[in-house]
Amino acid sequence: METSSITSHKIVRINGYNAEELDDQLAVEEPLEIQIAFQAEGQKERKSISVTMRTPGNDPELAAGFLFTEGIIHSKSQIDGIANSPFDENKVVVTFSAGVEPKLGSLERNFYTTSSCGVCGKASIDAIKTRSVYAHAREEWILKKAVLYRLVEQIVRHQNTFETTGGLHASALFDISGQFLMLREDVGRHNALDKVIGAALLTGELPLNKHILLLSGRASFELIQKAAMAGIGMVAAIGAPSSLAVQLAAESGITLVGFLKNDKFNIYTGHHRIQ
Repeated sequence: METSSITSHKIVRINGYNAEELDDQLAVEEPLEIQIAFQAEGQKERKSISVTMRTPGNDPELAAGFLFTEGIIHSKSQIDGIANSPFDENKVVVTFSAGVEPKLGSLERNFYTTSSCGVCGKASIDAIKTRSVYAHAREEWILKKAVLYRLVEQIVRHQNTFETTGGLHASALFDISGQFLMLREDVGRHNALDKVIGAALLTGELPLNKHILLLSGRASFELIQKAAMAGIGMVAAIGAPSSLAVQLAAESGITLVGFLKNDKFNIYTGHHRIQ
């Protein structure tokens, strides 16, 4: 069961010396508890592995994407089913296939992905490279810069909830001809990307090595990490990349574009893919 991603709140709007009371539209933010169910040594186990603040919607995709980008699973075949709890719309349970046990040690990746942890550099990048099942799935192709210019207009056209609330991040996926494939929104930029990757995982489309990922904001290390896990070949961001995001993109063979507008952009890594 999904709840609405938008809610209404009565506000007082001040305009110069005038004040008016009206309803404003807000993006919903609620906790999602991700649980996994599996068998270990003949016993049924259920564990809560994460609570993330997210915008309701596409919860199964978010759960699948989170498990994949965390390295807990590596293929759709390891999932038997995903469902929101019938008793709690803010809980989703991922049931593993018979004989599959989760690699919960992978959750230790949290020590290096948060921007406040103070751990960065070569050690964290090497950890990503060894955990990605698509680390060597890069493909070489050439993209005309005119294709990138068209992406900004498309993401604005498809960001429905942002248009209403102004309060969400978006991740959008395109093929290398610039054709729009999907977009997911969320209050958390990492959740929006997990939803995209989870959708691709559940439909058997990974690796995304012939795709362009467009980020509505900046390109952080964590987002490039998730892109690398999914084998994405090019990441374009409306905002700026961080230094460690650039380093990880270079090490992972990802073409990274920042400050993308309708008529200009910066190429930080992988210049050879853009004509």
